[in-house]
Amino acid sequence: MKRKITKRFSWLFMGIFLISCSTVPITGRRQLRMIPSDQMLATSFQQYDSFIKENKVIKKGKKAAMVQNVGRRIQTAVETYFADHNLSGQLTNYQWEFKLVENDQLNAWCMPGGKVVVYTGILAAAKDENGLAVILGHEIAHAVAGHGNERMSQGLLANMGGMALQTALENKSAETQQLWMQAFGIGANVGVLLPFSRLHESEADHLGLIFMAMAGYDPREAVSFWQRMNKLNQGAAPPEILSTHPADENRIKSIQEILPEALEYYQNHNPES
Repeated sequence: MKRKITKRFSWLFMGIFLISCSTVPITGRRQLRMIPSDQMLATSFQQYDSFIKENKVIKKGKKAAMVQNVGRRIQTAVETYFADHNLSGQLTNYQWEFKLVENDQLNAWCMPGGKVVVYTGILAAAKDENGLAVILGHEIAHAVAGHGNERMSQGLLANMGGMALQTALENKSAETQQLWMQAFGIGANVGVLLPFSRLHESEADHLGLIFMAMAGYDPREAVSFWQRMNKLNQGAAPPEILSTHPADENRIKSIQEILPEALEYYQNHNPES
């Protein structure tokens, strides 16, 4: 009997995976996305609006203008890449916003749907527009690669047996909200995206380099940025084995391996570089 149940579950899992499988742009990795985009975006916008209302947004000054400028250039690069590869449908209903929020944390994030927040604390590490492009390229990559949907889908499958999101929302609203918090960690009491897996982090580095290069920013600056982050994190960051983020030294090594590909995009979109 147990073998039959296990076999049925295996077939169920395979069915859900085949129906809900998507491909990550640029890397081509297959991933599980069970949650419809409209439901994902509706929840994202609601959480984002709550965060913005409860935190101080800086609307004027050179720093706020820099966030807007770099953000819009990365947005254009993303939209161009997706249009060139017939993927524009994946960005339907995106409502891009770029906000600078007063907070000393070394942090920035992008919610599904293009809601981007940069904390003032990370601008010291960014140093200039090139460094900020590294940050925003990476964070926007998490969103357009569907990492949040993937993580929440894994949670639905593991904790609710693959229950449809609409059913989960209607019958298990508390559990569904908990899954969202586990996937993103954004909310009134948190205000920071939870770390993605090492795979997601490395993938976001890869996509981010391509997007910043297409936006006219030299991807080689990513090495300098992560070297600065390494200095700022000294004594604070846990060993890599205890963290979902790659250790800065390993991240820099991986970025250096991706640079030849990113530089091709940079030269193709910036012939005079």
